[in-house]
Order: sequence, then C-alpha cells, then structure tokens
Amino acid sequence: MTKEELTTWALSNGWQMVGEHPSLMKPKNANEAIVRMVLKATVAQIEIKKPSGKWEKVAGESYAKITYDDYAELPTNLGLTTISGLTMLMQDNKDRQAFAKLSKS
Repeated sequence: MTKEELTTWALSNGWQMVGEHPSLMKPKNANEAIVRMVLKATVAQIEIKKPSGKWEKVAGESYAKITYDDYAELPTNLGLTTISGLTMLMQDNKDRQAFAKLSKS
C-alpha cells in the first residue's frame, strides 16, 4: 500500500486528520488523539500516546510490505491486529463521526 492508500483507508474507517497524521481520538475526549499513524517517506508507523503525553511507536513497516486484507478489511503487516482494543476504538470513532453528521442534518 502507498501513503495515499493508507490515508484513504484510515479516513474511511474512523480515523481523522490531526495535524498531518491520521489519528484515533479518545472515547471520552473526542478532541484528543490517542493513536496516530505516522506516514513517513518509506515507512508507516503506529504510535500510541502514553499517559505522560509522549508518543510511543508500537508498530511500523515499509510501504512495500503493507498489503490490504479484504477479509479483515485492514492493512496487514502494520501491527493493527496486535494492538489490543484498536478495532473497537476505530469503530467508536467511526460511529461518533456518523452520529455527528446525522445531528448536523
């Protein structure tokens, strides 16, 4: 996958741009990112915000090794399936965005 493909996938799956990084927001504080995808020139990294406020890299891989799994509907080899609670956090963020759109209508 490319940087653009990862960004498109993330934004369609509950992630939102915070600064220049696709990010997932805290469940109770939708204004604060807790997980972000740092897309560099040749690699993508997943970082989680520690309670101290510092970002910790928990997974990463070169774009050439990241592929899309149609069955799981997730990029593979990026470590997304190994992070506990990430799919629930993605769904929570996606639902929150959908309900926000409904309430604006």
